[in-house]
Amino acid sequence: MVATLSNTQVRIATIGSVDDGKSTLIGRLLHDSKGIFEDQLSAIGRASKKYGDGTFNLALLTDGLRAEREQGITIDVAYRYFATPRRSFVLADTPGHAQFTRNMVTGASVSDVAVVLVDARHGVVEQTRRHVSIAALLRVSHLVLAVNKMDLVGWDEDVFDSIVTDVGAILESVDARVPLRPVPISASNGDNVVDRSVNMPWYDGPTVLDLLETVDIAPQAGSAAVLPVQWVNRAHGGSDYRGYAGPLHGGVIRIGDAVTVLPKGTRSMVSGITVAGSPAEVAVAGDAVAVELADQVDVGRGDVIVGAGDPAPRATTALEADICWLGETDLRPDDRIVLRHLSSEVTATVTSIRSRLDLDSLSSRPAGALVLNDIARVTLSLDRPVVATTYEEGRATGSVVAIDPVSNATVGALMIRMVENA
Repeated sequence: MVATLSNTQVRIATIGSVDDGKSTLIGRLLHDSKGIFEDQLSAIGRASKKYGDGTFNLALLTDGLRAEREQGITIDVAYRYFATPRRSFVLADTPGHAQFTRNMVTGASVSDVAVVLVDARHGVVEQTRRHVSIAALLRVSHLVLAVNKMDLVGWDEDVFDSIVTDVGAILESVDARVPLRPVPISASNGDNVVDRSVNMPWYDGPTVLDLLETVDIAPQAGSAAVLPVQWVNRAHGGSDYRGYAGPLHGGVIRIGDAVTVLPKGTRSMVSGITVAGSPAEVAVAGDAVAVELADQVDVGRGDVIVGAGDPAPRATTALEADICWLGETDLRPDDRIVLRHLSSEVTATVTSIRSRLDLDSLSSRPAGALVLNDIARVTLSLDRPVVATTYEEGRATGSVVAIDPVSNATVGALMIRMVENA
């Protein structure tokens, strides 16, 4: 079934530098769209008196940690849910501080739309460039540029135009083709958030909510069904039952479909499907499924069952990827890291650091090592094959998490750019 505006859930991440107004924008969206309950409003009023100057602070709706309210910053990713007559939304308020970039990556990596906040007084700063670059590399489908605090620059159109130009230059530097939709706003006053502003007659475009309600997030059609096997279920249908269970990514799978088990390359046919504990004729992307195969084949955790479609994943032991380095320890060539991809885990060696993105000049430059929050292009050699696509071909099959093999801490987020056949 094709998604329509009325039944689509849209995932949104607010990104940008600290104090640009991300939490306030979400609070204003919820408040003006009648998405806040009376008891929540009362709680915000009490918190405003305790942590602020007594004025009603909508940012406290998402800044729920005590440290966030005391410091006036966002630390963790906060999720809020609301709906309009046209759509339902999941809002992720991501932190702006550089030290919490990994939290921003978490929120943006699963979002359909990124709302970039820029303080009109300060314009584009380093963290703005970092967040926009990461969102573009993550291939977020749409970028809404909300130039905030326009009331504090006298509603100046030239200030707005200059910031739009600067953000456009960032997207060009990372060769991003994501649509940019700029809106001048005042989140604290509500101008152009839900209701149109009377203070900027020179702007006749949509409000932020108008854009969120109308952006096209239709899934890519015709992609291959990909089932990374997490578990072989033997307890559902008798002694001969083997259900290969996991989340279905991309495409559709039906009883009778021909499939290939990678990386072994074994071919078989789907003889049964279970979705949510019940037999089914078909499963679609997003379902947690168990699939039976017509042949007795060797399938276990880490294998991937792939249906027909294009692009299809392929087995590889060599990757080229963009990486957001989130580790406290520098990353250098010949370092070994653990990659977690789909349902498999493999050790990899960094064979080279091709280039690092300079956030000041927005150019790629050589680098001998990566430090915390660097964005770079690297090549990797894997100890054994994984089944992958490029990130452009599929988010789930083209994304990788890097793990420190000693501490088991997450140290990197990777987007695969090239897959060499094994």
